[in-house]
Amino acid sequence: MKLTVVGCCGSGPGPDSPASCYLVEHDGFRLVVDLGNGSFGALQRFADPASVDAVFLSHLHADHCLDVAPFVVWHRYSGRARGPLVPLYAPVGAERRLALAYDLDGDGLTDVFDFVPVGPGGFRLGPFDVELARTAHPVETYAIRLTAGGRSLVYTGDTGPCDRVVELARGADVLLAEAAHPDAVPDQPPGLHLTGRQAAQHATEAGVGRLLLTHIPAWVDHIGQLFAASSVFSETELVSPGAVYEI
Repeated sequence: MKLTVVGCCGSGPGPDSPASCYLVEHDGFRLVVDLGNGSFGALQRFADPASVDAVFLSHLHADHCLDVAPFVVWHRYSGRARGPLVPLYAPVGAERRLALAYDLDGDGLTDVFDFVPVGPGGFRLGPFDVELARTAHPVETYAIRLTAGGRSLVYTGDTGPCDRVVELARGADVLLAEAAHPDAVPDQPPGLHLTGRQAAQHATEAGVGRLLLTHIPAWVDHIGQLFAASSVFSETELVSPGAVYEI
């Protein structure tokens, strides 16, 4: 399984990275996980949009889904799209939400996507065994576990401290965890985001092999997040745009 970080800036694109977007590949199958604002252009550095086999959206906040709109534009007007509809797995309501993001009239996007509503539980997607868990976030959000070839990757999506995420990640090879809240700032809103230390505590409790920190906003000290997490879980790295991980 190969993970490519397309975009990793939290809460929106930053000067050095688009918002959340990850490309996961195995046995020739290409799954795009989240399409946050600014990510579609960067995605084309790593994959022809026509080669994307499926899209999974953890939730419907703009920094995780808004570049569905240019994905649709490309498919409709580039003249290079081919094959069947692209399966798009997302929380209930995604079809309407994304249609309105694309056009004020809210015309459907079903000429490009086959919308598949998701919920907690498991299913098969290409070569991946998929398991989802609801996270602690103000809107319906799902962490995802992808297993293929005997290896597992878990992506938290957006979440505050959450036992369900810990259980989903138990024994995974890699935990790709958001760390949006700075550790040094007290009284952060509950049920919204993790600090670097909390991400590391989740990794420790789950017994994962490696922790990758992502979704850090441009205004938060990235090295401070890494330092706080590493003091709890030594096998911790900061992701960066374009980074590739063999899992």
